[in-house]
Amino acid sequence: MKSWYSKDFKVGVLGGGQLGRMLMQEAVNYDIKLCMMDKDPSAPCSRFSHEFTNNDILDYEAVLEFGKDKDVITVEIENVNIEAYEELERQGKKVFPQPSVLKTVRDKGVQKNFFKENNLPTPPYYLVENKAEISKYEQEFPFMQKMRVGGYDGRGVQALKTLSDLDKAFDAPSVLEKFVDFEKEISVIVARNENGEISHFPVVECQFNPEVNLVEFLFSPAQISEAIEEDAISIARRTIEALGMVGLLAVEMFVTKDGRVLINEIAPRPHNSGHHTIECNVTSQYEQHLRAILNLPLGSTKMLRPGVMVNLLGEPGYEGNVKYEGLEDAMKIPGVKAHIYGKAQTKPYRKMGHVTATAPLLQEAVDKARKVQEIVKVKA
Repeated sequence: MKSWYSKDFKVGVLGGGQLGRMLMQEAVNYDIKLCMMDKDPSAPCSRFSHEFTNNDILDYEAVLEFGKDKDVITVEIENVNIEAYEELERQGKKVFPQPSVLKTVRDKGVQKNFFKENNLPTPPYYLVENKAEISKYEQEFPFMQKMRVGGYDGRGVQALKTLSDLDKAFDAPSVLEKFVDFEKEISVIVARNENGEISHFPVVECQFNPEVNLVEFLFSPAQISEAIEEDAISIARRTIEALGMVGLLAVEMFVTKDGRVLINEIAPRPHNSGHHTIECNVTSQYEQHLRAILNLPLGSTKMLRPGVMVNLLGEPGYEGNVKYEGLEDAMKIPGVKAHIYGKAQTKPYRKMGHVTATAPLLQEAVDKARKVQEIVKVKA
C-alpha cells in the first residue's frame, strides 16, 4: 500500500472553503498533497491546493470522478453527495469520516435519535414533518425549531416561544427542541484514527451573536468546574466511539444552570470552535484531522497559552468587494493573529476571517479580542 508521504499520494477534500484552506496550511508542513473540489471557481482553496476541481460536491458523477485517483477522501462540509461518497467506499477507497457518519449527522432528526439510542444526553425534542404539526405541541412551548436538513451557520433555526411565533416557523421536516435553561455553551473537539486511538482538546466556551446564531467569541480554556469539564470530555469521547468514526468531531454542548451537560449538535470535521488551536495548542485541529484520517499517531492537544477567537463577520448593510477596516491597527496588538479567508465578496454576517488573541492570562486575551472587535470592520 502507498505511503502517505509518497510523491503520488493524494488526499481528496470535498469542499474548498476556509476550513479546507486552513487544512492545506497544515498539510504543507508534511508535504501532504490536498486536492480540493468546490463549485465556486474562486473558493478560498482554489489558488493554493495541489489540484483544484471546479465542480459541484452534490453531483454524483462529479464526486465519483474526483475520487477515483485519490488515496483518502474527506470532507470540509457535510453537505456532499452521500450516494457517491458511499460508492467510493464500496470501491475500496479510504473515506473518512465514513458515509454512515455523514448520514447520521446531516439529518438533525437522525442525529437526535442517535443520541437517544446511545444514552448520550441531549435536550428533549419532537420530530415534525411540517408547520401544521407544530401546533400539536402547543402546551409544551417554547421550542427551538431546527430544520432537519439544509441548515448551517445559524440558518434553518427559529425560536418559537409561543403559538404567535408560528408565522415565523419553517414549513419543513424539523426538530422541535425544548428550550434549555443553560448557563454556558461549550465545545469539545475529539479525534479518532483507524487504530481506535482517541484524543480530545481542552473544553472551550462559545459566545453566540444573538441576531444570527453564529459564534462571535470563543474562550479557551472554558471557565467551568472540574466536574463539568470531565463530564463534557467523557460525552465527546463516548460520542465518537458510538459513531465508530475516523476523523475529527466537534461536539457542541449546553451547560445547564443546574450543572448538567447536554449535547446540542455535532460536526464531523474541523470546526469554528477549534480555530484557536492553531495558536493555542501543541497540535492544531487541522493537523489532528490529517493525522486521524491517515491513521497516524494523534498529536498532543496540550494548551500552550490561553486564547480568545473572534469571528470577522461581514457588517450589516454592506455587500460587494470586501474591504477590511482597522485590521492593521489590530495587528499592532501583541499576541493578535489574523486569518483572512480569501473571500472576495462580503455580505452581512458572512464569515470572512477570524482573529485569535493570546496572552498569559485569559482575561488579558479577552480584553484584546474585544478591542479587535471594536476596531476591525468588514465592509464593502
